[in-house]
Amino acid sequence: MSESPKTRILLADDHALVRRGVRLILDSEPDLTVVGEAGDGAEAIELARAEQPDLAILDIAMPRLTGLQAARELTRLQPQLRILILTMYDNEQYFFEALKAGAAGYVLKSVADRDLVEACRAAMRDEPFLYPGAITALIRNYLERAKDGGELPPKAITDREEEILKLVAEGHSSKEIADMLVISVKTVERHRANLLHKLGLRDRLELTRYAIRAGLIEP
Repeated sequence: MSESPKTRILLADDHALVRRGVRLILDSEPDLTVVGEAGDGAEAIELARAEQPDLAILDIAMPRLTGLQAARELTRLQPQLRILILTMYDNEQYFFEALKAGAAGYVLKSVADRDLVEACRAAMRDEPFLYPGAITALIRNYLERAKDGGELPPKAITDREEEILKLVAEGHSSKEIADMLVISVKTVERHRANLLHKLGLRDRLELTRYAIRAGLIEP
């Protein structure tokens, strides 16, 4: 009887030490193998195109594109790809955004050695993997929505505006952002003006502070 093929995994985290530790956990399992490592969300998308992995494990806070932004794009480009979010943030907002972005699970780095392997296997069985705090959040959210009869509030900004906000906060010029996103400088400036207006902010510094609070960049 032939062995089942290993689950091919793409690992994205901007800290090389974290990637090394996670890779050790995964590669020691007989049914899992890491086929590529990325240092940011944009690189993760490029590698996923090249390697066609079965599963992507994405950190939330990464340069250029966050794990959530990368998850949304990967879900659009490769609907069959399973996605796990690996994060240090025990945060309900990130958790719900991860589910909306198409992630099959949300694993905390603090317990990755205990939970990550099972999360990978659950994802490949098309089962969600949620840590205990996330299950509590889901139940509470469901009960609140049932009581109020309302939906989750919409995001304040669009996905494209979020992308531009992150790059502005990282210090990129309008021309650099235009080149990265393959759009015109005028379009970047329009999005930036819309962001300032929507969020009631005045300048790049306030945009950067907002991006930190929203978890788009690390302080």
